[in-house]
Amino acid sequence: MKILVTGGLGFIGSHTVVELQSEGFDVVVIDDCSNSSEKVLDGITAITGKTPVFEKIDLKEKNEVSDFFKRHHDIEGVIHFAASKAVGESVQKPLLYYENNIGTLVYILQELSKNTRSNFIFSSSCTVYGQADEMPITENAPVKVAESPYGNTKQMGEEIIADTCNVTTGLNAIALRYFNPMGAHPSAEIGELPLGVPQNLVPFITQTGVGLREELSVYGDDYPTQDGTAVRDYIYVVDLAKAHVIALKRLIENKNKENYEVFNVGTGTGSSVLEVIQSFERVSKKKLNYKIVARRAGDIVSAYADTTKANNELGWKSEYTLDQAMKSAWDWEQKVRNRS
Repeated sequence: MKILVTGGLGFIGSHTVVELQSEGFDVVVIDDCSNSSEKVLDGITAITGKTPVFEKIDLKEKNEVSDFFKRHHDIEGVIHFAASKAVGESVQKPLLYYENNIGTLVYILQELSKNTRSNFIFSSSCTVYGQADEMPITENAPVKVAESPYGNTKQMGEEIIADTCNVTTGLNAIALRYFNPMGAHPSAEIGELPLGVPQNLVPFITQTGVGLREELSVYGDDYPTQDGTAVRDYIYVVDLAKAHVIALKRLIENKNKENYEVFNVGTGTGSSVLEVIQSFERVSKKKLNYKIVARRAGDIVSAYADTTKANNELGWKSEYTLDQAMKSAWDWEQKVRNRS
């Protein structure tokens, strides 16, 4: 069974390709390598013993998208990761985010809508909730005005998919609203390797720990949380990748209850920035150099998931602890720097 993974050389995408291939799926990867590298294919091959088909395509080019689906008319499912994903950058470059995150989604759905049946997994985000009124956040929490253009693209993406499912009877879709992915594959063959300055907390921590960055900036210590720093739900990337495979199988096996469904994917536990730093210090046996700075535009106070629906409906549950996930991230960081 052939599955397309867009953005399949990225952080979450590459781990999902590994899980798909481990389950026996044939995988085709599309990536423009704007925030990834073809070298990731080597890591996937080392883990699974199989190299996925790879096509370097810019999904913003509608004709290229159309041509791809003409050549690969036997695609049984699509997992769509390809998107720009940094909250802070989206505030600075909103038009880039709207073009990259919305246009590409539309082009893919236009192609899938031509089929009698299509299965589509969307990489969504807890940012759709904005600052939720209650913790933990359930799927029934209101979708509020987005705090950033990135969050807005995820809200709009979900609306576009839902609208398309309403009029396209053959399209079955699941949006996975995940919280804060972190870590690396236990083999340390693939992991999070951002190009340039990291936009996410954990790789900035590990790069600071390994000496690549001078210090970590903690944005705000005056939030109404247990230690004043922002709280997030940090989920191990392999746990998250497995959720995508389970969701895809749900659609392939016709077990979905509606043709558009939404699931939170997280651990159900919130961790503050300082607690994540402390986790790093425990697993690395190193003190981290950090400083408190002013809050950052677009950031919310707290977000962690109620995962009851995913636990019950999908039969999925996160397995790794924060320290276990952090250990994998630290092992990966050290391997990458020793290699380079």
